[in-house]
Amino acid sequence: MNVLLANPRGFCAGVDRAVKIVDLALEVFGPPVYVRREIVHNSHVVTELRDKGAVFVQELEEVPSGAVAILSAHGVAPSVYEEAKRRGLRVIDATCPLVTKVHLEVHRFVKQGYHIVLIGHDGHDEVIGTMGQSPGNITLVENESQARAVDLSRHAKLMVLTQTTLGVDDTAGVLNVLRGRFPNLDLPPTDDICYATQNRQDAVKAMSEKGINLLLVVGSRNSSNAARLVEVGAARGIRGFLIDSAGEIDPAWVTPATKVGVSAGASTPEHVVLAVLGRLQEIGAKGIELCSTAEESTVFQLPVLLRDAMEAKGVTCGG
Repeated sequence: MNVLLANPRGFCAGVDRAVKIVDLALEVFGPPVYVRREIVHNSHVVTELRDKGAVFVQELEEVPSGAVAILSAHGVAPSVYEEAKRRGLRVIDATCPLVTKVHLEVHRFVKQGYHIVLIGHDGHDEVIGTMGQSPGNITLVENESQARAVDLSRHAKLMVLTQTTLGVDDTAGVLNVLRGRFPNLDLPPTDDICYATQNRQDAVKAMSEKGINLLLVVGSRNSSNAARLVEVGAARGIRGFLIDSAGEIDPAWVTPATKVGVSAGASTPEHVVLAVLGRLQEIGAKGIELCSTAEESTVFQLPVLLRDAMEAKGVTCGG
């Protein structure tokens, strides 16, 4: 048995920025700092930050007045900012800039008279935040079945936007159905699915073409982009499993395989991937080969409030 290791995999620029924001906030302001929802959808990241002094809450009402509150990478509705202002919280926004782009598109296109058709997963934190940008002016479509049934005939102008972490192929299928039914449907100037999501899916496709017969995607159950990687493999006939840690690997999956593909969702730390590789070697993997399809160099700036606080305290990104 040999292993193909996807490159790129794991942390994207938005996740790296969000995790760094919590780390630096703890250093600058001291614990506790409060984080609304999971900063990113990964159990290891959340546990590690909690151990350092981050307190994760569901809603801002759980945060003491005047405390530091960090908003997750998935983005929030304007009502959340309003609540933070009412309660006098010091807010640090860790929303991924690519999610912010979608929020700005919602406002721009609604102002131009469009009704927004949002392709995404109901209940996902990112979708909740995007829908909250303009309640009443957005219709959510999750799949091709809903695309065939949704009634949008009363809207003269339609614009389609997407959750950033969707499967590229599945989204194209939904879009084709919608465009077949609504010829007046417009698309934004640039794609909403993020570069990192696209790159990780492309790497899984490349591993599939190289003959893997088992795919292990390292990521937590609530990670949308990690789950999509398993689906990309399944669409190509590759048996795959989403695993949160090396301990979840069942040797019975692995022993029949001759070539195992390994990738990781955009919120998965590299040390968790390395532990998975170590476990595969214990089971019998003889070699690890890198399957590279892209190199990523994107870096997003930290929020101004945090940068100013760091400067005042003499703290640098390196600590």
